[in-house]
Parts: sequence; structure tokens; C-alpha cells
Amino acid sequence: MQTGIKAADTFRQLAEGMGQAGTPHFYPTLVERLAKLLGVDHVLVARVNAGNAVHDDLPTNLAETLAVWSNDRFLPNVTYPLAGTPCEGVVGREPCLYACNVQQRFPDDHMLAELGAESYMGLPLYSSDGTPIGLLAVLKNSPMSLNGLAREVLSIVAAQAGAELGRQQAEAALKASEVVARESERRLDTLLNHLPGMAYRCLNDDHWTMELVSQGAYQLTGYHPDELVDNHRTSFAELIHAEDAESVLEETQAAIDNKRPYQVTYRLRHRDGQLRWMWEQGQAVFDDAGEVLCLEGFITDVTESQEAQRVQQAVMQVASTVTSHVGDDYFQQLIGTLVELLDADSGFIALLDRPLYDANENTSATISTVSVIADGEALLNQSFLLNGSPCEQVITQREAVSHCGHYAPIPGKAIQAQAWIGRRLDNAEGDAIGVMMVFYREPLSTNAFATSVLRILSTGAAAELERRRDQRRMYQLAYVDGTTGLSNRVRFMDIHAKMLRDAARRLQSLSLILLDIRRFKEINDTHGHQVGDQLLSTIAGRLEGVIPDGGFLARLSGDEFAILLANPSEAELSAKLDDLRGAVGKTIHLEHNAFNLQVSMGFARYPADATVAAELFKAASIALHFAKRDGIICPFSHDMMHHQRRRQKMAERLHQALVDNRLALYFQPQVNLETGQLTGAEALCRWHDAEWGWVSPGEFIPLAEERGLIRALGDWVLGEAARQLREWQTRGIALPGRLSINIAAQQFADPQLAQHIAELTQGVPASALALELTESDFMRDPDQAVEITQAMRAAGYALYIDDFGTGYSSLAYLRHFAADALKIDISFVREMLDNQHDRAIVQTIIAMADALDMKTLAEGVEHQEQAALLAEMGCLDAQGFLFGRPKPADAFAAAWLRR
Repeated sequence: MQTGIKAADTFRQLAEGMGQAGTPHFYPTLVERLAKLLGVDHVLVARVNAGNAVHDDLPTNLAETLAVWSNDRFLPNVTYPLAGTPCEGVVGREPCLYACNVQQRFPDDHMLAELGAESYMGLPLYSSDGTPIGLLAVLKNSPMSLNGLAREVLSIVAAQAGAELGRQQAEAALKASEVVARESERRLDTLLNHLPGMAYRCLNDDHWTMELVSQGAYQLTGYHPDELVDNHRTSFAELIHAEDAESVLEETQAAIDNKRPYQVTYRLRHRDGQLRWMWEQGQAVFDDAGEVLCLEGFITDVTESQEAQRVQQAVMQVASTVTSHVGDDYFQQLIGTLVELLDADSGFIALLDRPLYDANENTSATISTVSVIADGEALLNQSFLLNGSPCEQVITQREAVSHCGHYAPIPGKAIQAQAWIGRRLDNAEGDAIGVMMVFYREPLSTNAFATSVLRILSTGAAAELERRRDQRRMYQLAYVDGTTGLSNRVRFMDIHAKMLRDAARRLQSLSLILLDIRRFKEINDTHGHQVGDQLLSTIAGRLEGVIPDGGFLARLSGDEFAILLANPSEAELSAKLDDLRGAVGKTIHLEHNAFNLQVSMGFARYPADATVAAELFKAASIALHFAKRDGIICPFSHDMMHHQRRRQKMAERLHQALVDNRLALYFQPQVNLETGQLTGAEALCRWHDAEWGWVSPGEFIPLAEERGLIRALGDWVLGEAARQLREWQTRGIALPGRLSINIAAQQFADPQLAQHIAELTQGVPASALALELTESDFMRDPDQAVEITQAMRAAGYALYIDDFGTGYSSLAYLRHFAADALKIDISFVREMLDNQHDRAIVQTIIAMADALDMKTLAEGVEHQEQAALLAEMGCLDAQGFLFGRPKPADAFAAAWLRR
């Protein structure tokens, strides 16, 4: 990211770009804004089919760009294969950074060459179920260095772009089925045979020729449906009383001309000769040219009883509610009208939620009300267990009634009932999604009218409920973490900014706590992601239990949570930190395992530590960094900021040193303890900065690993080591044995590592090199480590396991690692003369190496007594200050290679 851009301005500009969500301008605006914010030359967003999407119209393993910004202009969208591109490594995986030389790494990617890209950063986009659906890529025509804020911006943009793409795909699927769903719903609503009356479809001709008639026709007219269809026995128009026929025709045609529904009342002659009053409602169906295809509607007998008249009135009122109150108060109006029409005392419409996981491994469906009316007053919505509630019977039976009993419809609410009537609400596939229920304080004697009204209302209510559930899913996709149900990072940023504005307006404080679960990755790797997700869900529930009113909890990513506390005192903040630690620290039992977790927490306060949201978050992040390093609860201090700025500056200067080739290789001799002869050397990277002088490898190498520079640094070391060996060979100087080169964990994660090393060390035989792999690094994925080490061994490289004894090696795996030597860590060698435990460990390592046909090499030998004891134990090779300190190439050659 360009230096000098303030974080607040960055997030403001980012928010303005993402404000186009839901419009065609979203992706073009996003890529243009992102390119300017990050100071890169190219930005693209693409959708992909990684082979997981069953109905994706995009062929497998192709990417289709949604917007491309390149060199201050938009490029046309294209479709390109993922194979052979850096994008292939991004889809469905972790973010990937190639800080330089990306064209050399991917020579078959023609787009990189056309754009002139030198560096590449890619992030995957996911759907709500974790399916990879796209990618976001930023490219630069020069080497790229991204600071923490830039990565934060990219994470937010990737989350929002993924949410928008998921929303678009969901919306497309909904639109594709909308026409069929509307037609099915319309016919279902008009042709249900249990409606009180006759449902029909007829032609708009002189006879009202019936094309379809429901079974209700027989009770209404005395004629069977097949006698009315196509006027087989009589036409429906002939049954209408002559005195009413003209007015019925005029009103119907006027409604058709105005393209509105019609409602008419008239007398109809029954087959038995009696006249009965009919109430009819219908509407015309038009084709694309505006011509009438047919008329559809239903007719009911309004003379039989007052009950039928009430149904008529209910249908009219409900139709008015449904068509006039679509909006936030839709369900409130609907249930209010329903309670009034059915002379009920209370009622609610509720959504059936998906089963939830709890720590006891039980699942239980829940019901969440969307609107509740009792005694004419709206009550707050509430969720409760489906099991044991009246809703359970309604869900099971589709329609259910209880005439007498004693019920508390909503647990914890002051609603008591002795009778109830309920109707299940189904989606278009016929699956239950909710219930609609009314309750009575007195026992119920009849229910025919109420059940008829509920049937009529259920279709419209279910359609609106499903629409709102889809909206909630989209909200959850954008703002809710799918594993824990907490707010996600995007939602947190919104709430964080709002709470800080509120605190500023009220002249109050705001505390931000960032909480990280220590060693969680080890649990995830050991027990699997399913257990890890269950663990996170349980932790989230515990944290929610200690968050006070007015506080806010979110899961940011992985095992990191954020807590906002409004205006806490020092004592309250301290107590809450203890509560949070205690909540997580209490033993968690999952799948017969007991987990005892510890947390690291960093926190910062407004206005003491920062005055804007972005700076407060940065301060808390810095405090968390120190907390994780020291395993403590850590408040922010400005000294931390200075330290972090130094690290940031160091990362930038290290990157520039790599680009400008201002690093150096030093060489430390490795000798035979019996003969004192040189048996090899280790190549060690050194950095002399023009401003800071010599920078310790213990400082800049961990920084390179943290900031994503270790691959580039490792490549430089391999290339420079090969160059030096070739130079010595040209000068007729031979290095006995092998030159040892350290391989970092991020390099070791590359399955093609052996081939990559061969490309970097061309002209140097594999037999001249030994690759040192840290024990803790290859134990992160032992199975992959076995494959990679065997491939490197097959290529001719010697393999040394560095720092042996400090990690967690499995002897079962060690037999398959194909290593040539174990390097005994300096921490054991240093104290072996005075500490019998360290001496025993060294002896054990040597014996184990002998049993596995490996040699041993001791590090950090500084005294002759150490060398003698090691030789006596059977260790043949060693390195350390006793034999020589690391030297530049020429000094090393003068001291060791010209003897």
C-alpha cells in the first residue's frame, strides 16, 4: 500500500466503493478503488468453477473476470484457464503472494506477460457453504510489498466480493425459478379443492366456457365438474339469474379493461331449482400482447350460513392486508388481522430454524417468532425449542387443533391459552419453514371457519416468510460467521465505527479487546476441522455469556475474536478480562476429549490510545501481537507502536535489500571431530543495512517469515550459494563435502520443491548441496513431508534435520523421512558438560541416529571439552566458534579452501 495514506481515509474510500453492492457498478467500482488505494497497476475479480459447483454454467477450472482495472483503465472481461497461472494456487486455498518474478514462476500465463506484471497477490472468494467461487487478484509491474493495513483491506474486499458474488448467484437461481414458482403458486391458490366454493378457469366468451373447475362445483351448482367443462351439460352463464347477468358482465368487463381483479355478487340457479347468492372474485390472465387468455377465480355460496359470510369478509380483509402492507410490518398486519377475524386472544407467525449444535452433541430445532400479537399489543420476538411446544404438532400434522387444555404458547411470555389452531407454512418444495397459530383463553367448540381462513392465508404468508429467510441468509453470508453464528469481520468493522462515534458523542471511553486461542492450530491439525469448529462454537457461546449489555462480540478469523466494551471503568475492564480468560479456560469436553485452553489478549482504549476506529483496531492488534509472543494479557502502549513501526520499516528495507541484491552469504565450517578436517560448510544469510548496520538474523529472518518474504529470501540464498560454488569451481577451489542451506517452512510447503531448487542451482550438482529442514517445520504435515523429502533425496540432495530434539518428531515418521543427518541443537550442546539431562539427550540422539543409519552433526561447539565428549559419544561432525565463526566467501576460502 502506498505510504502516507491514512487508515481512516482508506476504510472510508473502501466503504464508498463497497457501497455499490447490489448494483452493476459494484465490481468495476471495487477494482478501480482498490487499485488506487493499494497503489497497484492491475486489479481483477473473477468467478471460477473449481469443479465443486454442480450447476455452474462455467466450465470446470476456468475463470471468468467480472471486472478488470489495468493501468488506469478498464479492460474487457475475459475467460481464461486456471492451469499454469498463480490464480490456480489461490482458488479454494489461502491467500498467495508472489512479491517478485511472478512471470518467471508462471511462464505459461500469457496474461501476466500482457499486463507486464512483476508481482502478484491473490485471495480466494467463497460461498456461504465454503465452496470456492471466485478470486481477487492485485498485480504490480514492480515488486510488491503489502503492509498490515493493505492485507486488512484485501481481506475485507475479498469477503465483500465473495458475499456479493454469492448473493448474485443465489439471486439468479431464485429468478430462474420465479416464473415457475409464481405459476404453481397461483394455480395452487385458486384450485385448492378444499376452498369454500368453486375454483375455476374459463374463457372470456358469452358462455364463460369453463376449462377447469374444482370439485366444489357440485355443492355450489349441483353439476359435476365434467358437466360444466366445455359446456358439456350446461354453460355457467346460463345458470346466472337473468336479472343479474347484465350487471355481472359489465362489472367483469370493466375490471378486465382496467386490468384489475373483479368482485361480483349475484344469484345462481342450482340444479335443484333453488336460487342461491354467490360471491365471486377473479382476474383476467393476459398474454405478452395484452390479450385475455382466460379468467381465473373462485365462487362461494354466501347464503348457506353466517359462517360463509365471515369467510368472505375474511378473504377480502386478508387480501387487502397482503396487497397493501408489504414491508417491514407485513407480518404484524397479517397476524393482527388474523387474530381479529378469528376472535382469538393472541397469535404469532414463526420461522422454523435449522438445528443448532450444543456442547453435549445434541441437536434441537428451534422456532423464532417474526410477529406476535396478544390482547391487541405487539410483543417482542423470541426463539424457543420446537420440542414439546404446540408448534411441534403443527409441523408434524400440517394442520392441527386443540380444543381444550392448558398451554403457554411462548415460554417465558405472559400468554396463557386453553385452545389453539395452527397451520404449517411450507416453501415451494413443500418443506416446512414455519407456522401460523392463534390462541384462545377459553375452550374452543368449533374451528371450521378458522381453519379455512388459515388455509387461505398460509400460501401468501409462506411465500413472504421464505423471501425474508432468503434475505436473512444473504445477511448471514455477508455479516455472520457460519461456524459460530457471531458477527464476522465485516460486521465488526461497521459496529466498531458506530460504537466509537457514540462514545465520542457521549464523551465516554471504548475498549477493544482482541482474543486469540493459544495453540488452537495444533488442536485443529491433530483432531480435525470438525472438532475445531465445534470447539470454536462452544467458545463463542461461552464468550457471549460474559459479554455485558451494550458490549459486542465478533469472530474476526480463525481463532481470533474481538470484544467491544462501552465505557468500562479500569476495575470493570480488568474484571471482564478475567471473565473472558476464565470462560475459555474452563475444561471443554468434545468427542471424549477434554480441552484446556489458554488465551492471549491484547486491548486498547479510546480515547487514551487512539481516536479513530482504524487506529484503535491497529493498537489492539499490536497489543495482541505482543500478548501472543509473551502469552499474557497485554494492554497497548505507544512503545509497542514504535517497535511495530521499526518492524514495518525493517520489512520494507529487507524487501528492498532483496531487490537490490544487498544481502550477503557467510560460510561456517563443519569439521570432523577426529581428524579436524573440513567436511562441509553451512551457508548463512547476513544483512548489513546502510542506516542500521548489521541486523541480526534472529530478527530479520522471523520477520521475513511473518511478512511473506521468506520464499524470496530462501530463493536468493539458494541462487547465491550456487553462484558462489560455481565461482570457487572456476577458480579451482573445491569445497569438501556439501554446502548446507536452510529451507524454511513456507518453502517446504511446495510439493515441487525439488524441481524448484534444481532450477535455482543450475550448474551445481545435487551432490554438492545439503538441505537443512527444521524439525518443527516438517512435523506440521508429516505425510507431505515424507513425499517431499523422498523426492529431494531421489534428486540427489542430502537432507539434514536441523535443531533436532526441540520439536515433536514421531519416530514412526522419522524412519520414512529419508534424512542423512540429525543436527543436535545448540541448546543441548551448550549445557551438556554440566547438565546430565542434556548429556543424556545428546547420547540418545546419537544412538537413535546410528540405529536409523544417519550421521549426527553437533551445533554450537565452543569448547574443546565439548568436542571431545561428542567424539567419545560417537558424533563425528560439528560446527561452532571452536572451529571458526561464519566468514564472507573470500575470507572463508582463504582460511579453509587453500590449505
